[in-house]
Amino acid sequence: MAGMTTRVVKGSVWTFAGQVAPLGASLVATPFVIRWLGAESYGLYVLICLIPTYFAFADLGMSLASTKFGSEAYARGSGEGEAKVVRTAALIASLASIPFAAGLFLFSLSIASLLNVPEHLLSDASIALRIVSITVVTNFLGLVFNTPELSRLRMDLNTLINAGIRTIGLLTIPLVLYLGGGIIGAVTVVLVTSVLTMIGHFLVSSRLLAELVGVSINKELIRPLLRFGGPLALAIIAGTLLVNVEKLVLTGVTTTETLAFYSVAFTFASMAALFSGAMVQSLIPAFAQLLTNDTRDQLNNLFSRSLRINILGFIPLTVLLFVIARPFFTVWAGEDFGRESTLPFYVLLVGLFFNLIAYIPYSTLMAAGRTDIFAKLYWLELIPYVFMVALLTMSWGAIGAAAAWSLRGIVDAVLILWLAKRSVGLSLNIFEGKGLRFLLLVLALSPPLFVVGFIGNYSIWVAVLLPLCITVYIFVIWKNFLESEEKNWLSNILYGILSR
Repeated sequence: MAGMTTRVVKGSVWTFAGQVAPLGASLVATPFVIRWLGAESYGLYVLICLIPTYFAFADLGMSLASTKFGSEAYARGSGEGEAKVVRTAALIASLASIPFAAGLFLFSLSIASLLNVPEHLLSDASIALRIVSITVVTNFLGLVFNTPELSRLRMDLNTLINAGIRTIGLLTIPLVLYLGGGIIGAVTVVLVTSVLTMIGHFLVSSRLLAELVGVSINKELIRPLLRFGGPLALAIIAGTLLVNVEKLVLTGVTTTETLAFYSVAFTFASMAALFSGAMVQSLIPAFAQLLTNDTRDQLNNLFSRSLRINILGFIPLTVLLFVIARPFFTVWAGEDFGRESTLPFYVLLVGLFFNLIAYIPYSTLMAAGRTDIFAKLYWLELIPYVFMVALLTMSWGAIGAAAAWSLRGIVDAVLILWLAKRSVGLSLNIFEGKGLRFLLLVLALSPPLFVVGFIGNYSIWVAVLLPLCITVYIFVIWKNFLESEEKNWLSNILYGILSR
């Protein structure tokens, strides 16, 4: 069990690092992008870059299907079988996504008009949409070609390709804008980044799996791949709308400038869930290996530990982000963003906490192949959610959009936890009778929040109380919430890092 936990954590750390590096580049680059484009054009740029995520269903779920079936073939020691899984999935993903990319290319001007793009930006928006349409296909192929890296839990290689190329791309965008490239130049950088990432994954994966270089596919794999990926694609359609519909509604009922304020708040809030999201890529293959009767106890242990790590790690990070939000937005993006992005950010943090909890049972259900659960759940949520988004956004703008997103996150977390327990038989006894102590532990972090709420983010008391409360929090966790095995494991890791 310790070996599996170590592999998952190492993979998660690599994936987390791969998210932090581009995030750091984005933190450096975005102020220049905002100032050189202006809030209105920046909102349009954000919207255009979101377009590929709206087509996340168009590969028919082949990126995850390739990971699942490729990992199973790797576990059997079948290199040729794994290669045929990747090639077959890549073919299905290409054939399925090209029509959507072509539609986006051909109807780009009409789509830009529907998105309420200002008339003086319509031409640039149309050209940018045509450029970004190509990334719909190249993104999918990159997510399929990385299968040999994921099945071997070589998150280091996967991260270096994804994060390295993306970081360079993010830092290149301000230079392109400085040279007068505008939105079209910035989106061209996004396309080049996507193509290079796809090529990088293919070259590295072909070194890990020599059989990958070939043209043959396995026709018998098409049906099982689609049986897994079909419901997943349906879930992704609804899930993409659920995650992003408030941005579309916000643009329709307000302005692209308001979308810019909301997007900055949403991006910064998402930082709190980086490590949890990073764990998913490692947890899905790990859970898949433990979904047998003989390893049921190991499955429950890994599930409980993963969930506990997420919850205990998220809470102090949330407090830190809450405290620094307004000063950060003001310095980083400007006074307008400090004023308009802070309250939506606070509301989003609540939903992200519950969204974070859902990552672990989500990974378990995916590993068990229960993609049908998410298709049913997300489609049942969609129509009520759209009405709620419309009502709250029209009433309170960006704050209403954030409230709608957070309310859905709470409902999702409760339902996915319950479905994982019912479908996979997981134990949800996370803190083993320490619920009251956990609540008291959370209260220990509340003083900085009260200071921010009643005095302000710039109070000297914040600088005094925040590190003190976090130190107490870490001490109590070590004494009361970690098992001896976990303490030894963490101590060995820290010793190994410090002794280098």
